[in-house]
Amino acid sequence: MSFLSIAALLVALFVAAPIAAHLLRRRKAEEQPFPPAELVPPTKPAARRRSMLEDRGLFAVRALSVLLLAALGATPFVNCARLGIARKGGASAALTLVIDDSLSMRAPLDQRAISVSRPSKFTRALEAARELADGLNSGDAVAIVLAGAPPRVALAATTNLSAVKATLDSITPSDRATDLEGAIRLGRELVRGVPHADRRVVLFSDLADGSPDAPPIGEGSDIPVWIPLPELEAKGSDCAITRADRSGVKVRARIVCSPASNAKGPAGQTSASAGRSIQVFDRDKQLASAPLGASIRAEEVVLEVPANAPSDLIVKLSPGDTIAEDDVAPVVHVGGSLPIGVVVDAATSQVATGGPPPIEQALSALQLDAEVRPLAAVPDNGDELGAFAGIVIDDVPGLTPEGRKALAAWVEHGGVLLATFGKRAAAAPLGSGFDPVVPGVVRWAPSPATGAEPSSAFFLGPSAEGLNKLAPEGRASFEPIATAGADILARWTDGAPLLWRRSMGRGAVFALSLPLSTDESDFVLRPAFLALLERFVGTARSRGGARLVDVGDAFTFDGYKDVVVEYVPAQSGEPSQKMDVAEQNGRRLVVTSLAGRYVARMDGEQTTRIAAVPEREIDLRPRKITDASRAETQGGVQPALDASPYVALGLLGLFAIELILRTWGQRRDAASVS
Repeated sequence: MSFLSIAALLVALFVAAPIAAHLLRRRKAEEQPFPPAELVPPTKPAARRRSMLEDRGLFAVRALSVLLLAALGATPFVNCARLGIARKGGASAALTLVIDDSLSMRAPLDQRAISVSRPSKFTRALEAARELADGLNSGDAVAIVLAGAPPRVALAATTNLSAVKATLDSITPSDRATDLEGAIRLGRELVRGVPHADRRVVLFSDLADGSPDAPPIGEGSDIPVWIPLPELEAKGSDCAITRADRSGVKVRARIVCSPASNAKGPAGQTSASAGRSIQVFDRDKQLASAPLGASIRAEEVVLEVPANAPSDLIVKLSPGDTIAEDDVAPVVHVGGSLPIGVVVDAATSQVATGGPPPIEQALSALQLDAEVRPLAAVPDNGDELGAFAGIVIDDVPGLTPEGRKALAAWVEHGGVLLATFGKRAAAAPLGSGFDPVVPGVVRWAPSPATGAEPSSAFFLGPSAEGLNKLAPEGRASFEPIATAGADILARWTDGAPLLWRRSMGRGAVFALSLPLSTDESDFVLRPAFLALLERFVGTARSRGGARLVDVGDAFTFDGYKDVVVEYVPAQSGEPSQKMDVAEQNGRRLVVTSLAGRYVARMDGEQTTRIAAVPEREIDLRPRKITDASRAETQGGVQPALDASPYVALGLLGLFAIELILRTWGQRRDAASVS
């Protein structure tokens, strides 16, 4: 409330004036003839009633008039407005509401924002989406997409506005990472096929998706993006505990902090960790503490706890920061880094700058908590393969029958394979091949089309944009039997599969129709290669019944009939939440939305699994946007109700009633006197 509003409302204090006027009013006492009074000598009164509230009806009208006068003075300064769209020619509109439900949206709203009590940015986003929905007309179409990774369709395009409001009421915040590119692309596709001429995507987000140097949001499409709430833009800095492992008396906590706003990359300096410390707690009892460094970006902090410390411990950061939800994490035994085997020919995968092959450099740079183990050849027995959660095979000239059998069994038991194919894979000698992991024959030939279709590569997120510039010397092709039942994750511009994934038992097989050699393809030099490795490692964590996944990924429970999963909050006293167990392609899985501990009971067996905060979500540097995304021609805050005319009309009516009451009172007094 502004100073002018308060000053106008102070006029209401003048309601005391009618009270004083009525109490101080003196009327001539009414005389009643009483003959015996002539026999009594007159006596001067010692006391008399000095005041009495008379004409109560007239008094009530006058007091109410003063109050309405104060309200009339204040209404021009009261903001009675809501978010609305600017229609093109007054026609019906088709909108996709993209709501960011990621972790960074849990940050509190800036004090200057329009809100009653400084809610979170997520709360303000939902509030604005409801305002927008309330102002829509019959015939308008609305779809709803959630921008937490991976993007999800909450509601397909519909003209049922009641369904829109019900869907908005059901949306809750999560601890996911952010995928704005994928969500906007999905939102555009949802309204592309509707008959409305006015189509647009409305984005409610803090714009912090971990890619601050990516192209501005809003470019390159006939369906515009409108970003109506500048107060949601990410600010400040944050530190998070992404995971905490315990081995004996050692607790290793991984701390990730936001880079500085002027940092050019992940190596930018930050002061978010300065003056803070990390503690280990057993309920409310502190067991260990250590100060944080002054410029942490991503590192592990080791603390020692007593040997007899219980198993259910938590770690906390103190004092708090922008996002309180990522300052606490459970301590668990997760078995260390994820082992990834890499079979690559170092001679063909050399880079001009020297060093290890690109695949090893990329896995190290991504900091995915994966332990890379170079292999000379693909292991051909189950014991050796069982030591790995995932294996990358780059353009090998086929596998022996024993090797194929062992590799297939390893995948079926939860292993995840990434196989790339080039000239050598297509020249496999007699008796060698890839069946049943990749059925059929693999062939190599010059590519009939240059570049891949970015719109087909949702799996790779915003990094897919550069695939249209791929310039390989050739590409591998697969027989239809190889891709039967597979998910095509990226296609060449002629429709042939560039990348596909097929479930196989508890595991999965990724196949790329390009090798990792820089002499035959520039794929490894593009951001899409890093995105592929990130998705591959995430799948390797979840497919093998992994105990640690990023929030947004799923825990899988293949081969189990009775599965019950509960989310256990880190803070004591909060109730557990039972999770929905879904079935997808015959596989049981639980999709995680909150960071922390999950307790799974599978056919009587109990295990603990962890969903960790995605590290890229801690980068609070916002994406750039185009000027058109904030243009007033798309919409803005519109008046919803102007109460001034109604208050003035009521005040005028009270004046008329007062005149009537005064006239009637005067006539009544005259009649009584006569």
